[in-house]
Amino acid sequence: MPCRPAIASMSLGRACIHKLPNKLDQAQKHGFEGIEVFYEDLDYFAQDMEGGATPENLIEAAHQIKKLCDDRSLTVIALQPFWQYEGLKDRKEHAAKIEKMKLWFKLAKALGTTVIQIPSSFLKEEEITSDVDAIVQDMIEVAEMGLKEDPVINLAYESLAWATYVDTWDQCWEVIEKVNRPNFGACLDTFNIAGRVYADPASPDGKTPNAEADIKASIERLIKTVDAKKVFFVQVVDAERLEEPLVEGHEYYAADQPARMSWSRNCRLFYGEEDMGGYLPIKEITKAFLHDLKFDGWVSMELFSRHMAYEDPGTPAWLAERGGNAWKKIVKDLNLETG
Repeated sequence: MPCRPAIASMSLGRACIHKLPNKLDQAQKHGFEGIEVFYEDLDYFAQDMEGGATPENLIEAAHQIKKLCDDRSLTVIALQPFWQYEGLKDRKEHAAKIEKMKLWFKLAKALGTTVIQIPSSFLKEEEITSDVDAIVQDMIEVAEMGLKEDPVINLAYESLAWATYVDTWDQCWEVIEKVNRPNFGACLDTFNIAGRVYADPASPDGKTPNAEADIKASIERLIKTVDAKKVFFVQVVDAERLEEPLVEGHEYYAADQPARMSWSRNCRLFYGEEDMGGYLPIKEITKAFLHDLKFDGWVSMELFSRHMAYEDPGTPAWLAERGGNAWKKIVKDLNLETG
């Protein structure tokens, strides 16, 4: 299957400001074939139903969103993010997450997808363990649950650049290999790879001390290590180089967030938007995904940005057009076969 473009549904404007049907309209208009659905989209739909966001209403919301997507020939490629799951020290909280995952299986089926994305945890150190074996056992538990579903539910693990422990693709892949289940694989994200190895928004120049050498070595390891068959989808976006370090006093600084997280929430850009400040080596990482690894599935543009909060009704169209242009640039730059 050749690569196909998708976009995260929340990237077209926060659901509380811009309604999902319009976001989906814009995704279709600008050439996207699929979307990632965020749990918040389901929650906002269900909140408008009698009784609010009950499990039953969430499932009904998922069915309604599936129909909206079907009407626009959009495929739901994944449901995300199943937050703060692995390595919880409080096992009662772990048990609650397992029950929540059972509901997510139902939501995924109602949406017509077989993929749930699990980002690595960024809870406080006292709340989660750094023990890889414990993390692996937690992931085996949900993977085996997914294997019992019909159809099987696949779980895409993603390392966040600001995660407490699993903050690089290498660590993510180590867990995937140890879990060793056919339905447990990776979501590889250009931003989170470059945002951890190459970039440091709290640094005056926006980079880590050995940025170029480290990202080159990281890409080379990725090509030699990762099996594309265990990559369930990839995300391709860039981010802005800030004029001032993101430290206390910066407009995006948040005392309760790591700098990379605040940067991610406010400053992501689409591929090819160097004119807006993009500076990460996204082309090189994307080439590694699509040419060197020969990944041939869904390519998603997962954008988070302060722009999403713009109340202008034209915001979803503006963002979707930018995302569509980014996909065209990827196809041209990397000479892709497309579906």
